[in-house]
Amino acid sequence: QVHLVESGGGWAQPGGSLTLSCVASGFNFSRYSTNWFRQATGKEREFVASIASSEDTIGDNTRYGDPVKSRFTNSRDNAKNTVFLQKNSLKPGGKARCYCNGYVLWGRGTQVTVSS
Repeated sequence: QVHLVESGGGWAQPGGSLTLSCVASGFNFSRYSTNWFRQATGKEREFVASIASSEDTIGDNTRYGDPVKSRFTNSRDNAKNTVFLQKNSLKPGGKARCYCNGYVLWGRGTQVTVSS
């Protein structure tokens, strides 16, 4: 059975940090690019970041949406079949659900709340 599970969400103050994890089961996650999206209540899902497969060694293997550039970092731990999204200098934005997407799968998301 293949699936993705996100974790690491929670509450943080503006300026704080959170690290999200996306763990894959049932397949080799390193072979696929992985994307992160966020969706605030009542709004459309928007792209946050992506990381290429470990087999793609040409050029920069990460991309970020303009709102998060220089604040977020995508990384992989292939031994754990996991992708991480380090979120620093968080900006106030209420609640949003963060999803990872890879292969043909979506996780169920993890809730992030940034408020004072």
